[in-house]
Amino acid sequence: MPKTKPFDEHINEYEKWFEDNRFVYLSEIQALKKVIPEGEKRGIEIGIGSGIFAKPLGIKEGIEPSATMRKKAKERSLKVVDAVAEKLPYEDESVDFALMVTTICLRHWQIFPRSAPHSEKKR
Repeated sequence: MPKTKPFDEHINEYEKWFEDNRFVYLSEIQALKKVIPEGEKRGIEIGIGSGIFAKPLGIKEGIEPSATMRKKAKERSLKVVDAVAEKLPYEDESVDFALMVTTICLRHWQIFPRSAPHSEKKR
C-alpha cells in the first residue's frame, strides 16, 4: 500500500510552496520544457500530484496514488489514474515519454520527519 498520508494531509502546504517560491517553480517549468518532446506526443506524469507541473507542460494524464492529489489534478482537467510507479497501467510503448518530478522531495517542509536517506547523507 503506497504511503500517501503526507500528500493527502498537506496538499495546501504543497501548493503554497510553489506559490511562495514562484520563481523556483517557473524556472523548473522552463527547464522541463526544454527536455519534453515537441509536437503531438502522448506523455504521462508518474506521480502527477495536483497537476501543478503537468498542466503548464501540456501533459494531459498521469498516475497518482494520493486521493487528495488526484482530486486536485482532476480539477485541473487532467486524466488521473489511481496507480503507483511500480505498476504502471499502460501498455508497453503506448506513450511517447514519461515525466517524474517532485515525487519524493517533500523534505522542503518541516512538517515531515527526517527520513533515513536524508540522515544518511551526513555520513
